Amino acid sequence: MNVIRSYLDKALEWFLVALMVLLLGDVLLQVASRYVLANTISFTDELAGFLLIWVGMAGAAYLTGQGQHLAITFIKDKAKPSNQKWLDIAIQLSILIFAIGVLIIGGIWLVYTRFFLGQVSASMEISLGYIYMIVPISGLLIAFYSIGNILEKVKEHDGN
Repeated sequence: MNVIRSYLDKALEWFLVALMVLLLGDVLLQVASRYVLANTISFTDELAGFLLIWVGMAGAAYLTGQGQHLAITFIKDKAKPSNQKWLDIAIQLSILIFAIGVLIIGGIWLVYTRFFLGQVSASMEISLGYIYMIVPISGLLIAFYSIGNILEKVKEHDGN
C-alpha cells in the first residue's frame, strides 16, 4: 500500500502543479485581455472558477494523504496519549464516512444528474458533469488515504 500511496502522492502533486499553472495562465490572460485589449475573453472567468473547484477538491485529497487536512484538535490535545490514537482512528473513520457518503455517493449522483439533464456551462458550453467529476474522484482518493491512515494507526497501536 505504501508503494501505491507514494505514486499517488507524486501524481497528485504534479496534477495540482499543472492545475495551478493553468489557473495562473488563465488569470493572466484575463487580466491582459482586460487591460491590453480593453475587452475580456469570455471563457477566462468561468475557467478560473472551474479550476478553483478542481484545485480545492484535489488539494483536499492530497492534504488528507499528507495528514495536513483541516482538523479541530481541541479534544484530542486534552486527551491522554493512549486515547489520542483512538481519537485519531475515530477522526479518520469520520472522514471516511463523509468521503463515501457525501463525496463518492453524492458526487456520483451530482455528475450523473448534470449529464442526464444536459446542463452545460454558459460560456465554455461544456457539460457540468465534467466539471463536477472531481468530487467523486477526490472522494475515492480521500477514502483511500483515510483507510491507509486508519491501518497505520492500528499498526501503531498494536506495536505499543
